[in-house]
Amino acid sequence: MFKQVDLKYDFNALEPHIDELTMVTHYTKHHATYTNNLNAALEKSPELAGKSIEEIFLSLSDIADEAQKNALRNNGGGFYNHNLYFSSLSPKGGGEPDGELAEQIRKDFGSFDALKEKLSQAAAARFGSGWAWLSADKNGALQVSSSPNQDNPIMETKGEWIPILGIDVWEHAYYLKYKNLRVDYIKSFFEIVDWKEVASNYKKTSNR
Repeated sequence: MFKQVDLKYDFNALEPHIDELTMVTHYTKHHATYTNNLNAALEKSPELAGKSIEEIFLSLSDIADEAQKNALRNNGGGFYNHNLYFSSLSPKGGGEPDGELAEQIRKDFGSFDALKEKLSQAAAARFGSGWAWLSADKNGALQVSSSPNQDNPIMETKGEWIPILGIDVWEHAYYLKYKNLRVDYIKSFFEIVDWKEVASNYKKTSNR
């Protein structure tokens, strides 16, 4: 059975960037529902028992029943994406990464500011609901992309690219505080990114 990631901070700890009510609603309602629905859907696919969520994503093409495939894709994505999102935030976040991640950012994007601009543009330009991603491959390369709904790069590239940071741009992630000003939410998001956590994700993904 899959479980939501345990938060490392209180619901009000990310204020003023993300308000307490948004955090409570996002984590205890939206994320919890995706997690519960994923576990319920998996009861109809016993062949997936014991697989990691990443392995389930890579098995989606083998599922003949479209309704079941969509249930696993949407709820599995909602579970995985939110786990990554919440674990990558911190009241002590912000600033810039250092070490190998910072070096790779300079190599692939030219500078941290250039990465930040590209990731912000991907988040702002995502039509409707979805995500913007910073992802890595097994060789350590980085790329920015965006996905609709609860899709992610693992699904879209069959595991070639693994997200190490995701910006949730579903309206439930920001609308109570920012209303239709998504760009303002994106700016605030960078004030609470836990770059140490992102660097840890990078190290695991790139086998470094």
